[in-house]
Amino acid sequence: MEPRPKADLPQGTLDLLILRVLAPGPLHGYAIARRIQLRSREVLAVQQGSLYPALHRLENRRLLAADWKRSDTGREAKFYRLTARGRAHLASETASWEQLVEAVGLILRGAAGEGP
Repeated sequence: MEPRPKADLPQGTLDLLILRVLAPGPLHGYAIARRIQLRSREVLAVQQGSLYPALHRLENRRLLAADWKRSDTGREAKFYRLTARGRAHLASETASWEQLVEAVGLILRGAAGEGP
């Protein structure tokens, strides 16, 4: 079976994915990117040039907080975690995203009583 091509993320989606990946607990940047890649079954690959600006943007909006800690490799790394505000934003954005996906799915499948 051929590997699937990597997908580009629609505007704003990366922030939502970062928040979701951090919901269980703190991670450093590389681990966030790797978790997104693994959970998407290797379809999504987040580049550093996109990831770190998004992390800083989320931190500036107070949706994330960060602390410097030693990683598994022994190096100091910045570990990001959701704030209470970030958890509330994740819940709201997840509901909006699910509504959007459902609406797009209805259009792609064709509305009842309508031709292709």
